[in-house]
Amino acid sequence: MQESFELEAEVRTDMGKGASRRLRHASKVPAIIYGGGKDPQALTIAHNELFHHLQHEAFYSHILSIKVDGKKQKAILRDVQRHPSAPIIMHIDFLRVNEKESLKMSVPLHFINEENCVGVKTGGGVISHSMTQVEIQCLAKDIPEFIEVDLEEVNLGEIVHLSDLKLPKGIELMEIIQGHDLAVVNVMKAKMVKEEDDEAPVAADTKDENADGEEKADGKDGK
Repeated sequence: MQESFELEAEVRTDMGKGASRRLRHASKVPAIIYGGGKDPQALTIAHNELFHHLQHEAFYSHILSIKVDGKKQKAILRDVQRHPSAPIIMHIDFLRVNEKESLKMSVPLHFINEENCVGVKTGGGVISHSMTQVEIQCLAKDIPEFIEVDLEEVNLGEIVHLSDLKLPKGIELMEIIQGHDLAVVNVMKAKMVKEEDDEAPVAADTKDENADGEEKADGKDGK
């Protein structure tokens, strides 16, 4: 079942840095909602409610319901500003959604069957991720919570590119649209421990040779 998120917001009339500080002291977060052919609107949202929602991965890729003065507006999360050292939300931006227009947003990748990957189980490889999310373009109704990447049949040395992903209906990848078929994940050959160990004696021998050279040089100087 798909998650749904609703936020209660109040119209913000007191603006400026001082006003924002006072809001934060009152456990509220300054916010703004814009787009959709309407004027931007400054808002405030209860910090605890917002903080709780932000713990859910789905909150970042869902259509949200922002209730302002009893009226609901559909929007997506556009930006979150967090305190650099404390668990505090400093500011948040929302973009209104027009259901008839396509929009761009980032959604997470979910890698499945990593433990059953052929390249790992039979080839002794290791999985290396090049990206964990992708930017998509679609209508609001088609936004997926995430995109799955199945690694079960990926062999040693193989690379999964963006063009290999199985996308839900109506979804386009922005990188593909722009002509960039980037690597998403690959199965690499694991470095052999023996190869790493073989390098150690070489370093030790070199050190011994340098030491012998220094001793000989010292002996020569003493004559």
